[in-house]
Amino acid sequence: MSLINEYRQTEEAIKELQERLKSLQEDDKLQRELEFEKKLRALMGEYQKSLRDIIGILDTEAKPARQARAAKSNSGNTPKRARKVKQYKNPHNGEVIETKGGNHKTLKEWKAKWGSDDVESWATLLD
Repeated sequence: MSLINEYRQTEEAIKELQERLKSLQEDDKLQRELEFEKKLRALMGEYQKSLRDIIGILDTEAKPARQARAAKSNSGNTPKRARKVKQYKNPHNGEVIETKGGNHKTLKEWKAKWGSDDVESWATLLD
């Protein structure tokens, strides 16, 4: 597209948007909503309340979800609990491995061969 065509299309789009803006400014519904918002914000300022405070007061169903989120965010402030080291001793061949998680190559092979429940029974917790 040539630059002049892009210019003309942009100019036309601006004219259309200006017409839409003018029609919205003359709309009574918009004027009432703007007036409501202005009065609501003034009232919130007078009582020093935020939008979240207002939602908490008016929407009783939002409180449990909000409390759950707050509980989740508080748990994020505490340091992570360190995983404990587990030692697995294979009774079939006497091999011993130590790991903090289940993403160990040999451990995965054992679980595939002998089953997860059996392999977990071989574990002892180390400090």
